[in-house]
Amino acid sequence: MAKRRITQETFDAAVRENMEEFEMDPDEALREAVEQFESQGVDLSYIVKAAPAVPSEGSQEEQTHEVLQTLDSLRSGQDSAGVSDMMANLNSFTEHCSLGFAQRYLAAQKGAYPVILSYCTKSVEEQQAVLAALAALAALTDGQPDLLDAEGQQFLINVLQKYQADSSLTRVAIRTVRHCCLKHEQNRQDFVKGGILPLLTRATTNHSGCAEVIKEASLALRVMTFDDDVRVTFGHAHEHAKMIVLEHNGLKVLIEAAKAHFNDTSVLSELCATLSRLAVRNEFCQDICDLGGLKLMMTLLADSYETPELVRQVLSAIRAIAGNDDVKDAVVNAGGVQLIVIAMNRHMGNPALCEQGCACLSVLALRKPNNCKVIMENGGALAAVQAMKAHADSVNVQKQACMLMRNLVSRMQNYSQPILEMGAEALIAQALRTHQDCGDVGKAALRDLGCQVELRELWTGKHGSLTN
Repeated sequence: MAKRRITQETFDAAVRENMEEFEMDPDEALREAVEQFESQGVDLSYIVKAAPAVPSEGSQEEQTHEVLQTLDSLRSGQDSAGVSDMMANLNSFTEHCSLGFAQRYLAAQKGAYPVILSYCTKSVEEQQAVLAALAALAALTDGQPDLLDAEGQQFLINVLQKYQADSSLTRVAIRTVRHCCLKHEQNRQDFVKGGILPLLTRATTNHSGCAEVIKEASLALRVMTFDDDVRVTFGHAHEHAKMIVLEHNGLKVLIEAAKAHFNDTSVLSELCATLSRLAVRNEFCQDICDLGGLKLMMTLLADSYETPELVRQVLSAIRAIAGNDDVKDAVVNAGGVQLIVIAMNRHMGNPALCEQGCACLSVLALRKPNNCKVIMENGGALAAVQAMKAHADSVNVQKQACMLMRNLVSRMQNYSQPILEMGAEALIAQALRTHQDCGDVGKAALRDLGCQVELRELWTGKHGSLTN
């Protein structure tokens, strides 16, 4: 059931009433209002939970929030403010919007977007001023991609073309593009038609020494491959991924960037995450391998196994490219199984990493009896069993571990007994009881392990009457 919503004015009136009629101090009045609305099932995620500022003595203005005060200053100074005042107000607005989504939402509701965009277009020739205006636009659109219009889209494209050599402007412009494309399929498609993809790959190459630009560009490219807009039945995620690879040499660009930032784990995590989104075709998986991507991933697993977030993203990338059967063998021959098991055992307390580790081994085992042998000999099944024990409440860990066990024994029945002796049957049965989503994969694993399992027949194939 959807939660009720109220306006900011309704919330502020309740706070004001607590202060004026019940003589509460601002903090107590605010706390009382929050408790009152939450007890009524009201969604306050869109509400600025702060007492409105008190107007100066003799002022006729109503109490208001700081983000709206700054917006009023920007609105009144659109035609008259000097550069220093304009930048100060823009920086203040950015700071207030960065406090939380509620501040951004309130500003947008009060007409902030056209005001900020006017500052952006007006200051496009002045480098420092346009940077301040862009930062405000980036802050405002975070979580609010619907604000963007055709003028704003064209402005962002123009900035990325005009200021290609400026790393700061490029970084903030790309971040704004990303904010406007996240969970918004139409904006993604419009940006791609407008030529954003070559601008993103070019930024990665032009600013190869700037870690922040590399991360922003990589993340923006990844967002272009998302299918996260619930309002759209079919998106262009697959088409965008193909365009990045085939038309803009995306795989080589990202792998070269990774080689250039080999000691920066945050950059490497971003690049691996994006590579995994681009491995959408069999030949792309092979291309990543041929361009040195697999060698890079193996080196990262060996050298950076103490860094869980990087290891998780590397495992995700290996899982993606191992969809290619030749790459499966290449991973195993490069010692990938041993490194994956070492990483899982080292970070057994990390459910996300254990999930990716089990998924990786599961993909490597699929249709590959020789790989199953390597996985068993190097403790892969035991690591999966330990992960199931450690993360009984994680449905994804349970599902991936069940999938791995099924793939290990589907063509190698001789591994069933060793896996059962590890206690797999009881763990799978527990997963079935605990997680409804484990039903199919858990029962399939039990069946292939030779255990008793109740398989419910959903349809017998018999014809029947549609009427009584």
